[in-house]
Amino acid sequence: MDADKVFKALGDPTRRKLLDLLYERNGQTLGQLCENLDMTRQSATQHLGILEDANLVSTARRGREKLHFINPVPLHEVYERWVRKFERQRLSLLHDLKKQLEGE
Repeated sequence: MDADKVFKALGDPTRRKLLDLLYERNGQTLGQLCENLDMTRQSATQHLGILEDANLVSTARRGREKLHFINPVPLHEVYERWVRKFERQRLSLLHDLKKQLEGE
């Protein structure tokens, strides 16, 4: 995983919106995605390119259509590397506090 590319891709609200749209309904065409965005197809294509470069979106051809699919693996890797370890410590502290308050 190239974390810099993932964080750059996630740093833009339009790209996060695209990921949300694909999460809601995976396998959309550019036209379908643009129906929910206030931008040109060219701008949306540029944003999708950055998401593809970060491996957050993949594409597949179905006839003449190009479908876009969310790839959750890089997001999971970010979670494991940057979020989960902080959660573990917080949950451990809450568990210890609970034990103290209950007099265990």
